[in-house]
Formats: sequence, structure tokens, C-alpha cells
Amino acid sequence: MPSAACYQPRLYEGVDRDPLGRDLPDKRDKRMTQDTASAPYGQPRPATPPTPDGASASPARKPMTVPKVRGRKGKEPLVMVTAYDATFARMLDEGGADLLLVGDSLGMVVQGNDDTLSVTVDDIVYHCRAVARGTHYAHIVGDMPFLSYNVTPEEAVRNAGRILAEGRAHSVKLEGGRPVVPVIERLVAAGIPVMAHVGLTPQSVHAMGGFRVQGRDEESAQRILDDAKAVAEAGAYALVLEGIPAELASRITAAIDIPTIGIGAGVGCDGQVLVCYDMLGLTPDLRPKFVRRFDELFDRGKAAMEDYASAVRSGEFPGPEHTFGPAKGPRAVASGS
Repeated sequence: MPSAACYQPRLYEGVDRDPLGRDLPDKRDKRMTQDTASAPYGQPRPATPPTPDGASASPARKPMTVPKVRGRKGKEPLVMVTAYDATFARMLDEGGADLLLVGDSLGMVVQGNDDTLSVTVDDIVYHCRAVARGTHYAHIVGDMPFLSYNVTPEEAVRNAGRILAEGRAHSVKLEGGRPVVPVIERLVAAGIPVMAHVGLTPQSVHAMGGFRVQGRDEESAQRILDDAKAVAEAGAYALVLEGIPAELASRITAAIDIPTIGIGAGVGCDGQVLVCYDMLGLTPDLRPKFVRRFDELFDRGKAAMEDYASAVRSGEFPGPEHTFGPAKGPRAVASGS
């Protein structure tokens, strides 16, 4: 098995890079700009989001970095949400997300599984790369899947390196407390920023007996507090607190010097994170208590699909305005004098 120092990112087929490993412009973008006046699928995405009046301008926001995340401790709350593709990433990024988490929750909301355990490093790399293409400002965090960091610290470095080098994430997130301290220390020493995660840890769903709130008695609460202190001291730059009582989350937030980001942990954290599918109302059969649905896009999308199906079946769509005509003929060529 090669050493972490000799790690070289595996290049995906079809990705063009220069000798320094940087992405080259996509050839498809060049095709789209050769004749934008007649491009049937519209214009390519602008380099920066447009201003409200439609003009392109330099963004006022600056990219979120690890030092900036740490600097928000006790200040303006951090806004974090999951993302899994370029379109959602652009929407959430332009909507004001500080951090985008490419979570192993994709195993449930994207792949349709009952838990997150089947998600692979390849899955995370693929989705991180897509999210990176749609992101201008937000800090991208790649989740480390089940058993991708639990076997040896060396394997953890290799897998985390792939998420950053191939996936273009800015940091990784891993679950666990004191048992993963050696892994966090090894990753940080390798220059890989780590977001930790304690409390309800979905990768331990079987050991916990299901998705249950943790830390409700004094013994388990003290254990989670000790875990939080340990991962902070190991070098994590932020900590997700999931599924714990609000009072415990506030105690942890006050006890450590890195930002806490809560999910089902109350308002006393330094930030909040939600799965974007939950937040947008795209999960009709899943309504956790800790989720506020800020829209009902499943219902609205379903209604739009019904309208589309009706328009197709009735012959209303496509109309003349959606249809291409024949060529208008060759252009006249001016003769020379």
C-alpha cells in the first residue's frame, strides 16, 4: 500500500488538466459560446452571479475559509446546508450559505437507501466535484463515509486527500469523539482541515439502536462533552452537534474554542446545519422534529409535472414559440470594389 506522502490523486476520465493538475476550461463551454445567438439551450453560466439589475459584477461576498469559520465563534451564526450537485450548490451558495456539506446523507436523500452506511469515498468525491462547479463563496465540506477513516490513520489521510484533491472540497468531516482523536491529529498534520461530529452519529446507527437523541442522562452527556473537548484539542476547526438536548449543546459551545454547528441541538450553537432536501420540503415522508421546512418544493414540483404532462398530452406544448424553423438562407456577401 503506498504511503500517504506518495499519494497522487486519481484523475477521472474526461477531466482535462494542465501539468500542475489544475482544471482546464470545459470544451463544452467553448461550444456554447461559439454562436450564443442560436444556442438552443441558452447561455453558459456567468463567471460571477448577476446583480439584481441583471448586470454582471464582482461579488461583494468573499469565499469562506477555515480561519473565517473559526473567527465566527460567538459572533454571527454560521449557516450550513447540504448540497449534492452543481445546480443546488449554485442556488444555495447564491442564497447565502456559508458552508456546503456534501454529506453522506446523499445515501438516503439521493440514492434512496435507509441509512448512510453504503456511501463510498467515490460517491463523495463525485458529488463534491459537482458541488464545487456550482459554488463561488461557500466553504465546501466533504463527509468521510463509514469505514473510510476508522481502519488506520494512513488510510484516512489517503481518503481525505482524495476528497480534497479530486473532489475539490476545502475540508472533511468525520464522526466520533475520543476514539478518532489520532485520526484528526494525523489529518491536521497533513494539512487537511477537519470538522468533527459528536452526539447522534448516523454512521453508528446500529450501535445506537436507531436515530435516537443522545446525551439525555448525566453520564452520556458528560461523555459527549468530553468527546467535544477532545476533538477540539486534537485540532478540529469546527464541530457538528447532532441530536442532543439544547442545554447540553450550550454547555459544549461555551466549553470549547471552536464553532459548534447544531442540527437538532437548539439555538445555543454557533451555527446551524440542515439537509437541503428537508429544508426545501423535498422529503414528503420524512419530517424530523428538528427540521423547519422553509418551502414545499416536492408539492410544487409535483404540481409543475402535472401541468407539463397535461400540456404535452393536450398538444398545447410545444407551441410555436418553442419550435425551431428552417435556415433563413445564406447571408449576402458584399463584393469588392
